[in-house]
Amino acid sequence: MDVRFINAFLDGTVNVLKTMAFVDPRAGRPFLKKDNTAKGDVSGVIGLTGSARGSLALSFSEPCILRVVSNMLGEEQESINGDVKDAVGELTNMVSGAARKKLEADGLSVSAAIPTVVSGGGHSIRHVLGGPSIIIPFETESGPFFVDVCLTVANGS
Repeated sequence: MDVRFINAFLDGTVNVLKTMAFVDPRAGRPFLKKDNTAKGDVSGVIGLTGSARGSLALSFSEPCILRVVSNMLGEEQESINGDVKDAVGELTNMVSGAARKKLEADGLSVSAAIPTVVSGGGHSIRHVLGGPSIIIPFETESGPFFVDVCLTVANGS
């Protein structure tokens, strides 16, 4: 996968979480994920088309997403409920938008679908392309979350 994509999603994730949730995520070392099992307890998944095809998933541990959404909404969240799931979808959309804006500056035009949210321990994330994905792990003071990207450049690269 082109490093421009990894950097765009990494930068977009950090910027969105700092701006919207006052959380300072620290990126870990990216690695290849070969199965469909989500790394977190709740995930937002969004399809991407254009200069690149594939999908992006943000997968949060429960303690992490509860802190993120509590910060975003200004009221304490105690469980993964409708408000939390809505926020995961919106965060996925915002990270996708930030990454797409950065990719556009590099001459790549990428469009996004509407995000889908899946929750529950051990849930699956099936990427549009069906192949392995790149996981960028992040750590926060409230626990981990993961950016899960499966993309290919539209010309087949």
